[in-house]
Amino acid sequence: MGNVRPLNHSKYGISKNRFWELYYWCLQYGEWKDELKYKTDTVRSMEITDMPSSHDPGDATQQLAIRRVMLEKNCQLIEQTAIEADPDIYQYLLKAVTEDVPYRYLDMIMNIPCSRNTYYDRRRKFYWLLSQKK
Repeated sequence: MGNVRPLNHSKYGISKNRFWELYYWCLQYGEWKDELKYKTDTVRSMEITDMPSSHDPGDATQQLAIRRVMLEKNCQLIEQTAIEADPDIYQYLLKAVTEDVPYRYLDMIMNIPCSRNTYYDRRRKFYWLLSQKK
């Protein structure tokens, strides 16, 4: 992980703990995308034991559908917030906030079309907008 600093509380109104909550929530984006891509069936084998257990009485297909809707909603929230922060560099912002990619990588490998100061300003705006929405 890079050297990530929380936002200035007096300027953005986001506490250090709230920032870290949003930061780590965004890092789950890749896991959510993988789950949406690969976890599509509800077929499981039954576990046979002599122990009594309580199983969720809900339908497995219904539970999967609800989970997928929630994951898709989370992914869309992150994507839309990145677009709102800056439509021109949203794909770079998305990569940075979901994969913990530093500006140096974005500049040297991905050729981000903005300065370091502009990038960090938009990243702060992203977290501020996300805090407002979430």
